[in-house]
Amino acid sequence: MSPIVRIEARSADLGDGMLVRRALPNRQQRMVGAWCFLDHAGPVDFAPGHGMHVGAHPHTGLQTFTWLIEGEVRHRDSLGNEQIIRPGQVNLMTAGRGIAHTEDSVVDGQRLHAAQLWIALPPEAEDCAPNFAHYPDLPRWQEGGAQLTLLAGSYGEHTAPTRLYSPLFGLDITCDAATAVNLQQDPDFEYGLLPLAGEAAIGEEVLRTDEFAYLGRGQDRLPLNLAAGAKVLLIGGRPFDQPVLIWWNFVGFTKSAIAEAQSQWETGDPRFGPVGDGSAKRLAPPPLPWRA
Repeated sequence: MSPIVRIEARSADLGDGMLVRRALPNRQQRMVGAWCFLDHAGPVDFAPGHGMHVGAHPHTGLQTFTWLIEGEVRHRDSLGNEQIIRPGQVNLMTAGRGIAHTEDSVVDGQRLHAAQLWIALPPEAEDCAPNFAHYPDLPRWQEGGAQLTLLAGSYGEHTAPTRLYSPLFGLDITCDAATAVNLQQDPDFEYGLLPLAGEAAIGEEVLRTDEFAYLGRGQDRLPLNLAAGAKVLLIGGRPFDQPVLIWWNFVGFTKSAIAEAQSQWETGDPRFGPVGDGSAKRLAPPPLPWRA
């Protein structure tokens, strides 16, 4: 095994009791393949009358990938899509040239637990037409005492339906009783693992909830020991060919492209249409960290 890089996810309070831990990007590891962002949200039990309510905000140059574990969330976007996502389902929004959306708890006071990821689009797809897809049915199977759900890419005879633009992999692994699994890996991929609940061990390395592990590349197997009640997210992908810029909700390859997108959002340019009836609060970006 390559040396494991252990990374403590950073915490952020989004208000109303909504706590997220950010595993990617970080100073030690900015991406895993094209996966450029990983937040672990919850689990949180909202107080009566409270929930997750994220106002209208834009995206460019990426795909947002929502894996819901508990609760219900309503997605609305500037293409006119409205979709409730439920546990065990994936919402995949391709921003491409530009899209705006909102995310809201369906029922205030409800428990919420989710993983939110971003995928950087490669240069040939960064300006593609925006799109939204909902995936209620994903490949699921048992391996030993673990339940595996394939979120992205392929594993053995299984292929996830999620439409991607780069070679990627995503797998959710859950168990009720302590168990061991020996997972296949693609030596051309780099991998990262995040326990969403409980503990997982790779050899002598014990990883606890929200302790992200960058596993590197060049391996064809991952022996994993799971504690009872553990739930882990394993992501992987072929290392990206060139550096990616991430600022606020924009992903791109040049500062000028990101500055243009931010200016157009701030001025109400048609590039980012209204969400629903347009009454949702619009989120304002922070000032650019460089001269536009």
